[in-house]
Amino acid sequence: MNAFPPINLACDRFSLRLLETHDAADLLAIFGDAEVVRYWSQPPWRGEEDALAMLERDRESFVDGQALRLGIVLRSTGRVVGTLSVFNFSRANRRAEIGYALARVHWGQGLMHEALGLLLGWAFDTLQLHRLEADIDPANEASARSLQRLGFQREGLLRERWIVDGQVSDTVFYGLLAAEWRAARSA
Repeated sequence: MNAFPPINLACDRFSLRLLETHDAADLLAIFGDAEVVRYWSQPPWRGEEDALAMLERDRESFVDGQALRLGIVLRSTGRVVGTLSVFNFSRANRRAEIGYALARVHWGQGLMHEALGLLLGWAFDTLQLHRLEADIDPANEASARSLQRLGFQREGLLRERWIVDGQVSDTVFYGLLAAEWRAARSA
């Protein structure tokens, strides 16, 4: 049993589903790419054991209702080409954070924008969250543009928040309220 309602999110190009052990190779292809994780708070993965460890952590977090990571699965190939996460829930405040990654070969095709739109709708409508937050590296301009297109507002800068492989980086926080999401969708 888990703390999340059923997840049935799909569109013409892809579906979103829970990740499974057989997705490890696809996940390694994503998170082992230094360009994909350039702005993440972790270095690139070195082997499939990194994927299996993440899958185990994700399974435990899902069962406990602490976090949810979904795979973006292309309908044309059945392969996982990206991930979306909802985590750091504050149930009393109906707030959580989101995270996402997409295989480099699929950048610039609108997949992430569409996938995030599905996830945000589910988080606000089904989970009844009031607020979603995203934490990105200030140099990640593509991610900032994606968030802004979805209605997120830049809310603050935390200096030297992360140290990954000896590199110190800042964080920019973005936030989106359910009312803003709904107003933008009805306009």
